[in-house]
Amino acid sequence: MTATDSSLAEDGLDEAAPPIEVINLRSAFGDNVIHDGVNLTVKKGEVLGVVGGSGSGKSVLLNSIIGLREPDGGTIRIFGQDIQRADRRKWSAIERRWGVLFQQGALFSSLTVQENVAAPLHEHSRLSRAEIRDLAELKIALVGLPPRAGSLKPAELSGGMRKRAGLARALAFDPELLFLDEPTAGLDPIGAAAFDELIEDLSRSLGLTVFMITHDLDSLYTITDRVAVLADKKVVAVEPVRVLEHSEHPWIQEYFLGPRGRAARSAVDAGGQRV
Repeated sequence: MTATDSSLAEDGLDEAAPPIEVINLRSAFGDNVIHDGVNLTVKKGEVLGVVGGSGSGKSVLLNSIIGLREPDGGTIRIFGQDIQRADRRKWSAIERRWGVLFQQGALFSSLTVQENVAAPLHEHSRLSRAEIRDLAELKIALVGLPPRAGSLKPAELSGGMRKRAGLARALAFDPELLFLDEPTAGLDPIGAAAFDELIEDLSRSLGLTVFMITHDLDSLYTITDRVAVLADKKVVAVEPVRVLEHSEHPWIQEYFLGPRGRAARSAVDAGGQRV
């Protein structure tokens, strides 16, 4: 049993269970049904991309998994624990096992980068101030930010640096699960490619399981192990991108075999350069 597995077991979580299981999820806003029987299992250590058209419920799915929205039906399990039945101790244990990078970073504008990264450690750990400062500096370096970035506030950072600062905060507790909401949105092709490379490196070196909502076809082709497709109020496919290229589902065909999809595939085949 690894140290991570031992820690999971001590928290009453199941180290043998998939990191995420969504079973017959139903989500609705009044009469508007978003999900009607969504089923999805995320494998340990994989980078899973999640795609779907506008209104397909990608963000609703993410918010349901991390407990920001209560499902209208179905079950969500994290490391084997039904999150709707988790007591305070188990819910706290689950939250320490994941990190979340929201699309806009969700950084506190009045705090420096170091203070942003340290904030969850101050709130949820018993570490000393010196230990928290050292850990914050380590996470800032881990995501490729220069040391000087720690003393800057979010408004003083470029878009790419803000993404990295948000990622550093998401990694504060050394999570096993990392949730990314449109991580490359708003970045230029060079910055997006660099961020993809960072996520790929971190997932491999830290053994992270990554759940990534994205529209970025380049990201899907270069760093995902599988892609889950939300359509028709369900997950209609969960396969590697190259398998999805052969799907007969009309939305999948349009998405992956349209002009942008063909360009992303050609770029990867030619050596991974973004267009």
